[in-house]
Amino acid sequence: MRRILLLTEYDGTLFAGLQRQRQGLRTVQGELEKALPHIGALPKAVAAGRTDAGVHALAMPFHIDLASPIPPEKVPEALNRLLPEDLKVVAAREVAPDFHARKDALWRAYRYRVLLRPHPSPLLRHRVLWLRRPLDLKAMEEALPLLLGRHNFLGFAKEETREGVRELLEARLEVLEGEMGPEVRFYFKGRSFLRGQVRGMVGTLLEVGLGRRSPESVKAILETADRRLAGQSAPAAGLYFLEAAYPEEKLKPPGP
Repeated sequence: MRRILLLTEYDGTLFAGLQRQRQGLRTVQGELEKALPHIGALPKAVAAGRTDAGVHALAMPFHIDLASPIPPEKVPEALNRLLPEDLKVVAAREVAPDFHARKDALWRAYRYRVLLRPHPSPLLRHRVLWLRRPLDLKAMEEALPLLLGRHNFLGFAKEETREGVRELLEARLEVLEGEMGPEVRFYFKGRSFLRGQVRGMVGTLLEVGLGRRSPESVKAILETADRRLAGQSAPAAGLYFLEAAYPEEKLKPPGP
């Protein structure tokens, strides 16, 4: 039995989220686990985190246990023949036997995309949040550093029952001139995130950018952990799980 790290890419539009749920709901984990026995793997896939319905991923890690002799480099091709068009494996490698995709993650990173132009894009309707009004980038850049460090982020979370203290390592934005129009992209990197935290932070930052609240208002949300003080959660369609990092020793397969 070998432990394999999979990196998956998916379009979250038609999924009810990443995590396996009640029967009848289509999930990323559920689709992946249906395919695993066909390549000689146990029908269990453990992800680095969770994404809600409509959220996308560029490189979501899973670990699986593989009993068949198939080489790791052949695993993506084998699984992709079985997986739906909106979920694919983009890379695979053998890792340490005790590697754990969730518990061993050093950090995780997310991106949120906002399209700024006078009219919506039918081609990007499930990929970005569209806004017709310009944003005050300077005001948002003043607010972003206030989120850095170790805080209670429950004020930005949704349906969260866990303890709220998390550490945010990076928070920044960039402006790109894309083919479909200018985009503002938020980037967040943290050791872990609460449910809905990124979308709550983005929704609040967009209110800052639209002049509906001051950059300093972020402080009160962090100090009180009161969700009522934050902005509405940004829609799921603009959010992407980017990547996760792991200790080098956990990424090494066992020796001969």
